[in-house]
Amino acid sequence: MTENAPRTLAAPVVFGLTLALGVVTTVVLDLALLWWAALLIGVGLAFVLVAATAARTRDGSSLGATGAQEEGTPLHKVLVAPMTLVLALVTGLATAWILDLQLIAEVAVPLGALIGAGLAFVLFHRLSAMLALSFAAVLAAGVLAVGVTGAVLQLSGIAPMETFGRMLEFGSRPDSMVQIINTSTTYYLAAVAVAIGFKMGLFNIGVDGQYRLAALLAASVGGYLMLPPVISQIVIIATAVAVGGVWAGIAGYLKVARGVSEVISTIMLNSIATGITAYLLSTDRLAVELSTNNIGTPPMPESSWVPGIPAGFLGSDNEIWGMIVLAAVVGFMYWAMLNRTRFGFELRATGQSKTAAEASGVDVKKMVFLSMLFSGMIAGLVGLPQLLGHSHQYALDFPAGIGFIGIAIALLGRNHPVGIVFAALLWSFLDQSAGILPFDDTPQEIAVIAQATIVLTVVVVYEVVHRWGRGYQQQQIGKQLGRTVESSGEAK
Repeated sequence: MTENAPRTLAAPVVFGLTLALGVVTTVVLDLALLWWAALLIGVGLAFVLVAATAARTRDGSSLGATGAQEEGTPLHKVLVAPMTLVLALVTGLATAWILDLQLIAEVAVPLGALIGAGLAFVLFHRLSAMLALSFAAVLAAGVLAVGVTGAVLQLSGIAPMETFGRMLEFGSRPDSMVQIINTSTTYYLAAVAVAIGFKMGLFNIGVDGQYRLAALLAASVGGYLMLPPVISQIVIIATAVAVGGVWAGIAGYLKVARGVSEVISTIMLNSIATGITAYLLSTDRLAVELSTNNIGTPPMPESSWVPGIPAGFLGSDNEIWGMIVLAAVVGFMYWAMLNRTRFGFELRATGQSKTAAEASGVDVKKMVFLSMLFSGMIAGLVGLPQLLGHSHQYALDFPAGIGFIGIAIALLGRNHPVGIVFAALLWSFLDQSAGILPFDDTPQEIAVIAQATIVLTVVVVYEVVHRWGRGYQQQQIGKQLGRTVESSGEAK
């Protein structure tokens, strides 16, 4: 090492200084400024420290998918660094706001600054260009969606900013947040069911019929069989999984045995499931009269319910459905299956190229059938959060159409288990926040316009930047190979 070489700083030391700068600055400025302004400045200064010391704390951790060092490259400066700042600021603000619902502001704000400053360091050194591109695509799509929705409101003679403000205020109320989380649970399960098919190159449009038929039969089992706690929940869940899997398995069998398109077969099975549900949901068969205008399965005993989670930490007296735990388990299993099992590898490989997978020894027909089967099994769970956490019976007013919403959310979340979480929360937020619009004489369909615009823009923008990103990766690989060849030639 020469005397003029810059002195290397230990990454833990810089990380600690970053946290200290962000928190101390936020706490000091909070005495004179609004909490959110103080936090933005504190996290922003922490980011500046990370960027200024990056050359001395570079530890080789910022590698792209190609294995090349990305930190310090033009793309890192133009894309990764700005996205790091945006994500750190947004995460810090969101953390402080959520914690403020339970803690005092003097504690919540510093903790938000701590999380934001720490994230600034981690993302600056470890966020890859391709992942930054994904975040940028979602951000750009969100801006476009807000712009289009605002334009529609303006043309309709409605003030966009006031409308957005009212939706944000209503959607962020404690009771609204609990409802958003509960609705997101069912949306998430529906989207994961669809995503399994998408990963395989299949379009399971029959999730709607699969979950409604599964919910009806599971509710009937829970209503007519008096079983002890835990056993009752297990039997109900097993019934729903079995019914959803069998119903989707029919489409899978027709696909591999007769070559019938899963789109056509699942659409037809949706209609058949609707007819079967209507046939069974009568007082002569599985239903009983609940009120003058409503019939449904017998109410399940309390031993079959899944206890809720008190939402006092959000400031609400309502409960979060306990089945959110099942949704989290399903999401983890989905991630583990895709990334940690041979089946997941073969599923992704078959979805990208059936001929290449078959040439590699993969039984494509088996994979198609199993993918539809697993998709249907997850679809069978979609109605259970509502069934076991709220209604405790399947009646005429049981929610319908969740399967089709799951398709949009899977596309919005790019079939990723974490991306689907945020997509489900966003979709549920728009559903809930639109409830205040009729009181302001504003069409509630504004939320539908926003949802549709977001899906379209995310799909289009993400595809554009992803194709550009693949081209950029190929260029980087070519340059790296060229340098390797030159180095080998010089060594000889």
